[in-house]
Amino acid sequence: MEDAPISLLTAFDDLPDPRRRECPHRLDELLLAAICGVISGAESWTSVVQWSQMKLDWLRHYLPYAHGIASHDTFGRVFSLLDASRFEHCFMRWIGGLCPSLEGQHVAIDGKCLRGSHDGARSPIHLVSAWSSTVALTLGQVRTADKSNEITAIPELLQALDIRGSTITIDAMGCHGMPARHRRADCSARCRLRAECEGQSAESCRGHPDLV
Repeated sequence: MEDAPISLLTAFDDLPDPRRRECPHRLDELLLAAICGVISGAESWTSVVQWSQMKLDWLRHYLPYAHGIASHDTFGRVFSLLDASRFEHCFMRWIGGLCPSLEGQHVAIDGKCLRGSHDGARSPIHLVSAWSSTVALTLGQVRTADKSNEITAIPELLQALDIRGSTITIDAMGCHGMPARHRRADCSARCRLRAECEGQSAESCRGHPDLV
């Protein structure tokens, strides 16, 4: 994670524009509007556009927006073409600068299926996310592989975070031992995992001494 805060625009300055020709709406303008809109509560491209139009004067403190705010179709099309792994790297770089240390913080690990992500024969997108309740930020997320589950994604997510000195809470699926042992071996983190699965309690983790 970054040692010092960097601006959102700096974090994303090397994200390639997937469009092959000159376009009236710059990629950095789309990124700034979309990310700030979502942080402010927008849950669709239409609401991102509405938020951006209301905040256009504020957005122009940072970028020109010479052609105003793009349509919701433009936002959807451009973001569908972005390299997801490169976008995630840039986003993590920005968040890492905002929250360089997790010491003393509570980080909740949870998996969710994205609403509306199922498309015909394509499986729905399932993400495992790390949420800091201390700073109210999603610190990172990893997509689970097809025909897999959260257990395989949790170590990858934790690998990207410096969780030393933090308290990790996770549901019972994550208490199958391997994720916690993985992090303890790699960075000697002392994590406390809490089982919150229906019908199970923390007692179910007694057989896993590495979880303490």
